[in-house]
Amino acid sequence: MAINWFPGHMHKAQKEIKEILPQIDVVIEVCDARLPFSSENPMITEIRGDKPLIKILNKSDLADAEKTKTWLEYLESQHNVKAIALTTENSAIAKTIPALIKKLVPNKDEEGKQINAVIMGIPNVGKSTLINTLVGKAKAKVGNEPAVTKGQQRIRLEEGLYLFDTPGMLWPKIANENSGYRLAVSGAVKDTAFDHDDIAYFAAEYLLKAYPERLIERYKLDEIPMHEEDLIAAIGRNRSCVRSGGRVDMHKAAVILINEIRDKTLGPITFEMPENIEKENTYFAEVEAKKIAAREAKKLARGRGRKNKGK
Repeated sequence: MAINWFPGHMHKAQKEIKEILPQIDVVIEVCDARLPFSSENPMITEIRGDKPLIKILNKSDLADAEKTKTWLEYLESQHNVKAIALTTENSAIAKTIPALIKKLVPNKDEEGKQINAVIMGIPNVGKSTLINTLVGKAKAKVGNEPAVTKGQQRIRLEEGLYLFDTPGMLWPKIANENSGYRLAVSGAVKDTAFDHDDIAYFAAEYLLKAYPERLIERYKLDEIPMHEEDLIAAIGRNRSCVRSGGRVDMHKAAVILINEIRDKTLGPITFEMPENIEKENTYFAEVEAKKIAAREAKKLARGRGRKNKGK
């Protein structure tokens, strides 16, 4: 799935982050606990180098608690990474972040030197709300639509500790196509950037495998459907989305499913696990390698054709 949504301020933010990075001591990335991999920005891994990274799995109250524990363990197994889970309601854990930042750069803290952290995250992941919790007032703009924050700002958290805020950023190309679908399901991109039906079918296929009991209970199903199309049709019948002649309005049913995923009506859901992501990344890397090889072969064939014409 290709997401064609990369506003100009996001491109500018990428350049600004690279410029300020030399003065940054700790990198903070806010991810969606429902999709820890798909909601991370691959650029961060590339540019942070050896700087400590605090990986925050936000909105963990919307995610499957047991699966969040697995993700935290997986992330902390990586080099120089500290992972914590936050909920949208509980601010107590969030307020421990300044102390954690200092702990990750003990030399600067002991010597009383200024410590700079930068906070990043994709749109609509709750980054601005987290900043407001940290500073105790509405310093960052907050909204439930993607791309609210459009400019970089420097915020004093406490004496000697500063936080650089950046706009929520996506990236021009998502290598793992399934990540694009997951981002759309979660609401990380504007609804105008994708087709509801397409996203709903992707979500339905996953839910049938991962949370069949929830579907049976919520939509009063006699048995679990075999295919995603059958599930959406069943949802349509359950919610009276039926046109004349008894045909189910599949679009209306698709919208219902997406909305009930996002507002937690279907309960806490996690859309990916580390082992699945590793398999997917291997698959899509192979697909991309084949595409590149095919393009190179075409270029080579065109070059030979031109040479033959010149003889």
